[in-house]
Amino acid sequence: SGTNNTPTTTFTDNSNGTVTDQATGLVWQKCSAGLSGTTCTTGSAGTYSWTNALNYCNSMSLASRSWRLPSANELRTIIDLTRTSSPTINTTAFPATFASGYWSSSSFVLGGTGAWYVVFSNGVVAYDGKTSNSYVRCVSGP
Repeated sequence: SGTNNTPTTTFTDNSNGTVTDQATGLVWQKCSAGLSGTTCTTGSAGTYSWTNALNYCNSMSLASRSWRLPSANELRTIIDLTRTSSPTINTTAFPATFASGYWSSSSFVLGGTGAWYVVFSNGVVAYDGKTSNSYVRCVSGP
């Protein structure tokens, strides 16, 4: 792509289950929670309630890093709206990503019973009740 300066060109696969975004300095879990392997096809992806998603990331020990559920703004940085097909994410950096919702750590302010998530079928940021189940991709870094 050469002259393409979109964020899609800034991912480095660290070959340990993590991907670094050179634009933000964030280190991402390469595979959705429950999946592993170089193409993220090993295992089976789980969906989690918001509380379980927080706990999953906080207890993850991938690549000897500390992990957390990304904020809505952090999760938005890996949406790729230049893609003409679903999912709206760099599928080389993040293979087997679901065209579905991924939780963020950001509560939806009204009453705090909801939280924001990113829908990787279209890149939309929406919110849902924290007892609903969504996919999870954890983040580490700055």
